[in-house]
Amino acid sequence: MKLFSAFAITVLVLVTTSCGSGNSDHNQYSGTIEAAGITSYQYGTHRLLAANDVFALKSDSIDLSEYEGREVIITAEKIEGYPIEGGPVYLNVTKVKEQ
Repeated sequence: MKLFSAFAITVLVLVTTSCGSGNSDHNQYSGTIEAAGITSYQYGTHRLLAANDVFALKSDSIDLSEYEGREVIITAEKIEGYPIEGGPVYLNVTKVKEQ
């Protein structure tokens, strides 16, 4: 019984620490979402116009066109391998909140 209790506590600690407070690769960004249109960098379906920056956006789960022209706060993960050819940082949007 003591061995089972020790095992259960170890598993609980491992699960708790691995789940943690979330993925540190996810960050929040604020600005206005626009359709990407024709761009020199040719990636992303939309872009986020932030105060001092532009980000290329895509989402596997959210229809970003519903937020075009709106001020939003997005939660997104940077896509590895970008930016390329002088383009912007490429983000995969997981959550959108209107301001």
